[in-house]
Amino acid sequence: MAEPIIGILGGMGPLAGADFLARLTLATEAARDQDHLRAVLWSDPTVPDRTAAALAGGPSPLPAMLAGVRVLEQAGAGCLAIPCNTAHLWADGITAATRLPLIHIVDAAAAALAARGIGGGTIGLMGTAATLRLGLYQDRLAAHGYACLVPTEAEMAEAVSPAIARVKANDLAGAAAPLLGVATALAGRGAAAVVLGCTEIPLALRGPDAEASGLMLVDTIDALARAVLAWARPG
Repeated sequence: MAEPIIGILGGMGPLAGADFLARLTLATEAARDQDHLRAVLWSDPTVPDRTAAALAGGPSPLPAMLAGVRVLEQAGAGCLAIPCNTAHLWADGITAATRLPLIHIVDAAAAALAARGIGGGTIGLMGTAATLRLGLYQDRLAAHGYACLVPTEAEMAEAVSPAIARVKANDLAGAAAPLLGVATALAGRGAAAVVLGCTEIPLALRGPDAEASGLMLVDTIDALARAVLAWARPG
């Protein structure tokens, strides 16, 4: 029996969705093409801005996301992966409208923390303003025994949010230093690890400076890729 097709609801942003498919491929133990998972990426950058919808009364992204889910269903997908953290604020609306199981990115991050020996305690959390203010990670990780430290309002306004915008504009180099500075500050305030809870952030923090920092950074794109692999190939 053929393995299930992985349905990737992407485009939020486009680089994060494309990177997820690449990271899923790299995470797979394979010696030839035929050893990889089948996957369909629906990349729709026209989905309304998730932060604007959650915090400023902007148009809901849910109808556009559900339209993408229908495309993936028709393509034969067996599960859903959404390489956008903020989009998970609408996870209940998505799962209520499809039979496909959603591989939740926050649960994937919790599994990644545990795999690296952080089974609970205080961690740092970086993400969009909507992800942090609406408690997407804080509430779900609390059930796993984690307490979250988040950036200050000044760190968000002066570093994190502008850096996320830089990544969306393909300026990864310009985003790296401010993001690394905030991650370092969270570690200095007692975070044993820092979860990069926006899929734009890891794109800027894979360079030599981040590696040399000694920080334990949890890349949620990689975490989601590993969770998808565990779902598709259990045991």
